[in-house]
Amino acid sequence: MNALLAPFLFAARHGRWLLVLGLVAGVALPGLAAFIERQLPVAVALLLFFSALRVGPRQAVGAAGDLGHSLYFVLVLQLVCPLLFAAMLIATGWQSPLAFGLALMLTASPVSGSPSLTILLGKDGAPSLRLLIAGTALLPLTSIPVFWLLPDLVAGEGVFGATLRLIALIGIAAGLAFLVRGLVFKNPGPAGLGAIEGIAALMLAVIVVGLMSAIRPAITENPVGLAINLAAAFAANFGLQAVTYLVLKRPLPQQSTGIAVSAGNRNIALFLAALPAGVMEPLLLFIGCYQVPMFLTPILLRRFYR
Repeated sequence: MNALLAPFLFAARHGRWLLVLGLVAGVALPGLAAFIERQLPVAVALLLFFSALRVGPRQAVGAAGDLGHSLYFVLVLQLVCPLLFAAMLIATGWQSPLAFGLALMLTASPVSGSPSLTILLGKDGAPSLRLLIAGTALLPLTSIPVFWLLPDLVAGEGVFGATLRLIALIGIAAGLAFLVRGLVFKNPGPAGLGAIEGIAALMLAVIVVGLMSAIRPAITENPVGLAINLAAAFAANFGLQAVTYLVLKRPLPQQSTGIAVSAGNRNIALFLAALPAGVMEPLLLFIGCYQVPMFLTPILLRRFYR
């Protein structure tokens, strides 16, 4: 049994570097990146399944107070923050693909891989999973005021449809994982949990490859735009994580990392299927750049969270 688990335990120990390998492969192998990009819905579902399997239903649900915290932080992160940013855009007249990309990022719910990213940091993934579920469920409601303030980002029925599909995806994947955990892996032990972490890390690395498909053309065709978008992505992602963690580390020491990771890493890719192609096409460069700090979080911010 230990021999069978050894490769996955190795992947769990070195999961951070697997993400770097995925970033490099996504840029260096555009054909592979394009192929995996088409398989991303399945890959995301598998990642969510193994993340939920690792956390377990008891930790995912948490206490009533934890649920209240999750709902509160969803409203702050997905409603208050994007509304303040939208008001700033209106006041300054800043209209550009980068501005709209940042607005969409702030509006989005946490990325499906946020529990896995938190686990790779050596922290509890349950707060991230709770925030992921609550944020996705509330996205149809929290996104409406933002899109009303920014009519150039035409939303409406497309967002609702895409959000409902994502809710179904999360519900099925997490539900199956909790069922398996309750019936098959009641007491997986350290080796079993480590193996599940390793599988999730491998799935996350595969997803990284697919999300890098938009970066390669910009390296030669638009290097200045690539640099600007990459800098903005790092500032937005790591800035949100740092501020959230520093504010919460004293009042919520056990949950602060999971909430901070979810705050900075958002599922902006959801809107690729929800908004008109003419709106999203200029934003693809920022969306691709945004994946870089997301998947470097377990490496670059590990010491910060310690």
